[in-house]
Amino acid sequence: MSVTLDGYIAARGDDIGWGLPSVELHQWFNDRARGIGLSLYGRKMWQLMSAHWPTADQQPDASPVEVEFARIWQETPKVVFSTTLEEVEGNARLVTGDAVAEIARLKAEDGAPMEIAGAVLAGAAMRAGLIDEFQVVTHPVLVGGGTPFFSDLDAWVDLRLVETRTFPDGVSLAHYETRR
Repeated sequence: MSVTLDGYIAARGDDIGWGLPSVELHQWFNDRARGIGLSLYGRKMWQLMSAHWPTADQQPDASPVEVEFARIWQETPKVVFSTTLEEVEGNARLVTGDAVAEIARLKAEDGAPMEIAGAVLAGAAMRAGLIDEFQVVTHPVLVGGGTPFFSDLDAWVDLRLVETRTFPDGVSLAHYETRR
């Protein structure tokens, strides 16, 4: 996920305008998304993504990298976790029950890599020890408040740095694996 230097995934008012990716960063997101077998979404992130990407490839002003991402996103199976939504559309299914239990079940299936999108959902999975890797894309901006990237933890999570990369505009990637 993208995060501000001061640790927020969205500024106050759910503003994510600070995180617009360069073409190079967007291509990295595309390449990464191509290897994902299942995307797990919390309600807010699902509503944000599903409002744009189902038809983004049909927009006349869409760049080639946006068209590519839209098509990858549309094809990737998704699980949406929500207790308030009644249905989801596209290549997605809705889970209204215990998110941690469902993520543990999906992880035990030993399928292709999964990604988690959404701070609340990721926080629950992190507290349950279900996250193997963190790929943190940090933007050089301070927003002073909003939705934090990491939620409170019950115990430390020990990580090992496996990759770093710098993108245009001072954006950096830090890829960590969880030490078990």
